[in-house]
Amino acid sequence: MQVISAQKIAAVLDWGGVLEALRQAHLGARPAGDSFFVGDERYGLFSRGVVLPGLGAGLKVCSICPANGSANPPLPTEQALFLVIDEQSKAIVAALDGPEITRWKTAADSALAAQRLSREDSAVLLVLGAGPVARALVDAYLHIRPAIREVLLWNRTPAKLTDTREALRRSGVEVSIVDDLDAAVVRADIIACATSSATPLVRGALVRPGCHVDLVGGFRPDMREADDEVARGARIFVDDRDTAASSGDIQAPLQAGVITPEQIEGDLYDLCQVSAFSRTATDRTLYKNAGGAHLDLIVAQYVLARLRA
Repeated sequence: MQVISAQKIAAVLDWGGVLEALRQAHLGARPAGDSFFVGDERYGLFSRGVVLPGLGAGLKVCSICPANGSANPPLPTEQALFLVIDEQSKAIVAALDGPEITRWKTAADSALAAQRLSREDSAVLLVLGAGPVARALVDAYLHIRPAIREVLLWNRTPAKLTDTREALRRSGVEVSIVDDLDAAVVRADIIACATSSATPLVRGALVRPGCHVDLVGGFRPDMREADDEVARGARIFVDDRDTAASSGDIQAPLQAGVITPEQIEGDLYDLCQVSAFSRTATDRTLYKNAGGAHLDLIVAQYVLARLRA
C-alpha cells in the first residue's frame, strides 16, 4: 500500500487537471455511498465511504477538533486519511493525506459548478473563512474567472488572513481584508463561504442580482453560513442531493417552507451532463457544496495516475 503525503499530492496537481478529472467523472455513473458523524461542535469523528464504478472504492476517516486552531502553537483542526480500494482486486492500494485531498476536491467541486452558475464577467470575489479550503477557493475561482479584478477576504479573526493577503498581493492580485461583511456582500459578484459557523453570516437581502453564492463550510444540520433569504428566489443547485439535504443551509429553508425540494434544479452530475444550461445576468444562483467521498476518490485516483505517469 502506498502512503501519499500532502507534498506529493500538491506536486502533481493543478486546477485545470483536477477540474477536468472531476468533469469527466461526472459524465459517467453515479456513486453509491454513506457517511456517519459521531460527536458535536467540540469534537467529531467523521467518515464517508463510496463505491464508484470505473474508479473503485474509497473511505475517508477524519478527526475534527476546532479547538486545536487556538492551541499555542496551533494544531490542525482536521486530521484525516483517504483510503483507495482497487476496483479489480478490492485491495487497499493507497492512503492519501486527507486534508490535502479535501482542499483540492472541495475547491474544484465549487469551481466546476461555478463555471456554469457564475457570470463570466464576475469582477469581485468575496471569500469567508481563513482555513486552507478558503485559500484554495480563492485560487480556484481566479483560475476559472480571469475577469475577477478584486478579492475581498473576511474572517471573524482578521489577523488569520494576513498571510493569505500578502501571498495574493505578491502574485499580483488586488486583495483586501474587510471588516464590514454586509458592505462586502453588497459589492460581490461571487460569494464563497468556507467557515464552521453555526449562525448565518450572509444576509440574502443584501445579495445583489446576478450574484453567485457558494456555501461550502456547513456539513451538519446545526451549521449555517447563509440565512433563508439567500435561498428565497435563487436558482439552487447542490453537488450531491443526499449530503446537501443534511446541511443546515438546505435543510433549514426546506423545513421553514421558504423553498421546496422541487426548487433544487440539479446536482453536479446534471450541471456537467446537460449542455443546454443557461442563466440570465440577473439570476441569483446558490450552490451547496456538501462534499461526498466520490469527489475525494476521483481526485485521489487522479493523483495516483499522475504519480504513475
